[in-house]
Order: sequence, then structure tokens, then C-alpha cells
Amino acid sequence: MTNAEVIARSAAYEMSVYARQPVAFVRGDGCELWDADGKRYLDFFAGLAVNNLGHCHPAVVAAIREQSALLLHASNVYHTPPAGELCALLCRHSFAERVFLSNSGAEANEAAMKLARRWGSNDGGGRFEILATIGSFHGRTFGTLTATGQEKYHTGFQPLLPGIRLVPFGDLAAMAGAVRDETVAIMVEPIQGEGGVVVPPRDYLPGLRALADRRKLLLILDEIQCGLGRTGRLFAHEHAGMEPDIMTIAKALGGGLPIGATCTTARIAAAFTPGAHGSTFGGNPVTCAAGVAALRALADPTLLEHVRAVGDHFRTRLEGLGRCGGIRNVRGMGLMLGVELDGPGAAVVSRCLAAGLLINCTADRILRFLPPLVITRAQVDEGFAILERALAA
Repeated sequence: MTNAEVIARSAAYEMSVYARQPVAFVRGDGCELWDADGKRYLDFFAGLAVNNLGHCHPAVVAAIREQSALLLHASNVYHTPPAGELCALLCRHSFAERVFLSNSGAEANEAAMKLARRWGSNDGGGRFEILATIGSFHGRTFGTLTATGQEKYHTGFQPLLPGIRLVPFGDLAAMAGAVRDETVAIMVEPIQGEGGVVVPPRDYLPGLRALADRRKLLLILDEIQCGLGRTGRLFAHEHAGMEPDIMTIAKALGGGLPIGATCTTARIAAAFTPGAHGSTFGGNPVTCAAGVAALRALADPTLLEHVRAVGDHFRTRLEGLGRCGGIRNVRGMGLMLGVELDGPGAAVVSRCLAAGLLINCTADRILRFLPPLVITRAQVDEGFAILERALAA
């Protein structure tokens, strides 16, 4: 099928909930994609931070092939080796002692919010309120949508859920002032991705940790986009030298397959007793096998050093784009970077697509760059040759 044929079939039968670009991809390898017409593209978006290891990473593909020939599904009524192995790896590489596996970032965040409320009901004196932040994005379910601090995602879905309030991001004083007797948890992204690649002040996460300790709150960090090597550390909060009570991850964890994880301590996890929460497909053997292969690769210190080095090069190239005009600032960490434009960025994205480069625009005027972590300096430079022409047009 051609691009046009694939697009036409999608338009005829799928719900129109995505503002899709006019291209249909059929094959990927590393940092490259090919569409149905055979055109090659360089990927600076990585499937929205899912393909951190690039497309069809050999170790992930091998794990999927091996596991899919053994067992596709067994139900969480039983144990399977891949789920246990993945949870053990997550605990080994983080503060966590217990993990709940689900299918997506939204589900991981729903589990985190339910866990916080359950803990508040059992051990937190009946507290229930969760404080989230303006500009955040936590998911599309009703709970995570309520915690998402962007009005455009709320339109048409009111009334949202009670017991969640929004506070300015990066403002410790505002968060401290927002805590009430009924507050049980604070939920934030270490870096706001969908909100525009917004990095908070250096003292923000340590300050939230201190606030949570002082007021006996749970601190939930949503690392779904910024985690798993994206910033040059396995988890973004490592840059701040602190640890959360609950952490959510997804996106890159499956190496391209759908999976989510809610990570916490044994003390807090004890609030979830049998039957308190669950997921039919959470911990699926094939996705967990892919997750084991992906996490082993993502936790490799050599890869993380590569991210920091190539991220510095990428940022230097972005800062050099100032000569193109229309650029206000560059922000981000590692290979999670953004450029704020004077005006809307959709046309730049379209021009890059036409020239064979995939980038993204979020928050109307922020060009967001989330390339595979395995990208080379030469590939960065190849993409910038296209980006510079697109900005100058």
C-alpha cells in the first residue's frame, strides 16, 4: 500500500482523535524510518520518547521473538518469569522495593494516584487530596486528566474529578502554601514534557522532598517521558540528588511495546492488598521480556554517558540556531530539549517532514526534540542541516 492508501483507510475507519502528519511508516531501524512510498526519514522524535533505543533494537526484537514462541499471556492469577525479572531489575536500578506493572503511562499514573489515596485512607489519617501542577501532562483517563494542568485537554470533559488541585510548577512557596489538612500527595514531572520542556529551578525537587517529609506527604514523580536515560541519567530525579515515594515510568520501558510501571517502597506498597488494584494485561510476558532487554540496555553507563555527550552537542547546535531568527530560548537536559519560537511552530514541523526529518511542536511554539538515545553526532548534524533550512524558510 502507498502512503495515500494507508491514510485513506485510516480516515475511513478510525476515530479522528489524532492530528496526524500525512505519512505512513512501515519500517524502522535505529534512528531511521521509511514510509510506505519508500522515503527515508531521520527521527528526532523517537515515537514521543518511546524508541529511546531506536527502532527495532536487536536485543528487544530477539527477546520478543523468543518469548512470543513460549507464552503470550497467562493472567495475573499466575506468575510468569519475565514479569518478576523486570520488577527485580527496576528495583535494582532505583529506590523502589515494589513494582506494579500496567500497560501505559496513564495507567501507571492512575495506579500511583490510587495508591496514594489508599495509603492516605489506611495510614495517612484519611487524607485524600493530590496536588498537581499547572502545565503538566499525566494522561487521558479521568484521574490523570484531572491532574493534567492544561485546560485544552479538559474541554468537553467536565466535571473532572474532585480531590485534585493544580499549583504553579517550579514554585516551592506556592506548593507549600497549597497543602491542606486533607492533602496526601504531591504529583509532578521532574521536567514537563508536553507542557513545553520546562525545567524547574535546581532547588525545586529537593524542596518538594523536604516539604513532603515535613508535612508527611507522599511525593509522586512522573518520569514517563523524562525517565529511562532521556536526561543522561537513568531517572531524571537523580540529577537533583533526591528520591520520590512513588515513581511512574512507561514509554521507553518496553523498547517499543506498550508497558507502564508504578514503583514504590515496601512500606507504601503495603496499602495495595490483593484485589485493591489490578490489570488484565499488566505484566504481559512478551512486553515484560521486551522490557527486560530494554532496561538492561538503557541502564548501561556507556549509553548514559553517550546521551550526556551527544546531548551537549545537540544543545550547542540548538543554541547556534539563534542566527536563524525567531528563537527565544533553548531548554532541557540530555536528549530532552526544546526551542521556544516567537510564533507557532507547526509550519516548521511540516517543512522538516517534507525534507525527511521528524520533529515535534508542543505548547504551540515549542519545538521539542526527543531523538533516540543512540543517535550519533553525524546524525545530529544531518538533521540540523534540514532544521536550519526549515527555520529560515
